[in-house]
Amino acid sequence: MTRCWVSIGSNVAREPSIRAGVRGLRREFGALWLSPVYESVAIGFEGEPFLNLVAGFDTDAGVAQINATLDALEDAAGRVRGPDKFAPRTLDLDLLTYGERVAGCALPREDILRYAFVLRPLADVAPEERHPLNGRTYRELWADMEAHGPALRRVPFDFGALPG
Repeated sequence: MTRCWVSIGSNVAREPSIRAGVRGLRREFGALWLSPVYESVAIGFEGEPFLNLVAGFDTDAGVAQINATLDALEDAAGRVRGPDKFAPRTLDLDLLTYGERVAGCALPREDILRYAFVLRPLADVAPEERHPLNGRTYRELWADMEAHGPALRRVPFDFGALPG
């Protein structure tokens, strides 16, 4: 089994979209570790604030299968894909890590080191795990980013009943 971490975000129908994403991940991959939920401003475009968190699970599925499942869950939540990378979305699910695997520029996902809304929840749920490339813990990486990163606001979130 391989430990995977996935970032979850939404700025359109935020609460129901996040719940749908978490339910779908639980249905497809089983038990989840969930970080706290944070609110952050939209980056790269003018838009409503995002809700973001990180979910972890152990799986025997390969990277391609996981990514196909994440795309299907996004589609089921009404995700509209357009030419703009930075745009409003109902559900955004991105595979951050696949164990300690390093796969070119895809894994670990560069967003871990680039965006507070990815690193902060990852540091909350996996503080002692190490980034596969630089070997630093997510807690250490967050401590460095927190000093000069954008503000995140932790928000209470009711995930409702999850299957299983």
